[in-house]
Amino acid sequence: MFPGLSTVFLILSGVEFLIGILGNVFIGLVLCSECVKNQKTSLFDFILTGLAVSRISQLLVFFVESLIMGLEPQVFAIFKLAKPIALLWRISNHLTTWLVTCLSIFYLLKIAHFSHSLFFWLKWRMNSVILVILAFSLVFLILDILLLETFNDLFWNLINEGNLTLVESKTHYIKSESLLSFSYFIPIVLSLLSLFFLFRSLVKHTRNLHLNFMGSRDFSTKAHKRAMKMVTSFLLLIMVHFLFTQLANWMFHRFLDNKFTKFIMLALYVFPSGHSFMLILGNNQLRQIALKALKHLKSSLKRQNPLAL
Repeated sequence: MFPGLSTVFLILSGVEFLIGILGNVFIGLVLCSECVKNQKTSLFDFILTGLAVSRISQLLVFFVESLIMGLEPQVFAIFKLAKPIALLWRISNHLTTWLVTCLSIFYLLKIAHFSHSLFFWLKWRMNSVILVILAFSLVFLILDILLLETFNDLFWNLINEGNLTLVESKTHYIKSESLLSFSYFIPIVLSLLSLFFLFRSLVKHTRNLHLNFMGSRDFSTKAHKRAMKMVTSFLLLIMVHFLFTQLANWMFHRFLDNKFTKFIMLALYVFPSGHSFMLILGNNQLRQIALKALKHLKSSLKRQNPLAL
C-alpha cells in the first residue's frame, strides 16, 4: 500500500475505533454505576454490560489488525502471531453475536404476548432460558476453537512437510474459515424467529385494540415497535458484518499486497460501533444520561470559551 493510502487507512481505522470505544465504554460505565448504586442488576443490564465488554475486546482486535495491515501486513504470514489474532477474532465475534441474540430473545419474552402454554413457560423462566442459551453458546465456542486449532495445526504441518504449497494452504484456510463461519447461522436464525414472533404479537395486539375500539398508540404497541427496530437493526448489521468478514478472509489471503484490500477492514467496525449507539438511542435510561452528558459538555465549553458559542 502507498504511504498516503496507509496513512488514510490508519486514520479512518483510528476514528472508527475511538467512536466504537466511546459508545461501548459509555454503556459499560453507566450500567456498572447503576449496579453499584442499586446493589443489584437486572438480566437486561447484565446482557448489555457483557455486550459492551465483548465489543470493546472486538474493537481492540480489529484495531490491532488494522495497525498490522497498515504498517506491516506481512506479519500475518508469521504463524505464531497470526494464530492468536485469529483466535481472539473468533472469540470476540462469537461472544458479541450470541449476546445480541440473547438480547433479541429477551425482547421477545419480555414484550410479546401469546396464549400458548410453551410461551408462558418460557416467559415465566426467562432468566433461566437466557442463561441456558449463554451456556450453550460457550460450549459451542469451545467446539469452534477446537476446530479452528485443528485446522490451523493441520495446514501448518502440511506446509512444513512439503505436502501442501502456500497457495494451496491459503485456499484450504479460506474454505475452513467459511465453514466455521456458519456458526453464525444458529444465532441469526434465533434472532429472525424473535423478530417474526414479535411481529405476530404486534399484529395480534393491534387487531385486539381495533376490536375494542381503542387507539393503537398504547405502551405495548410502542414497546413492540421499539423491540422490532432493535432486532431488525441487529440483523441488518450482522448480515453486513458476516458478508464483509467472508470477503475480508478471501481478499486478505488472495490479494494481501493489493493497496485497496485493507480498506475492507473499515466495514468491520460498523457492527460493534454502530449497534452500540443504536442501543443507546433505543434505551430511555442510556439516552437520557447521554443527553445530560452532552449538555454538561456543551455548558463546560461555553464557560471555557464564551465568545466561540
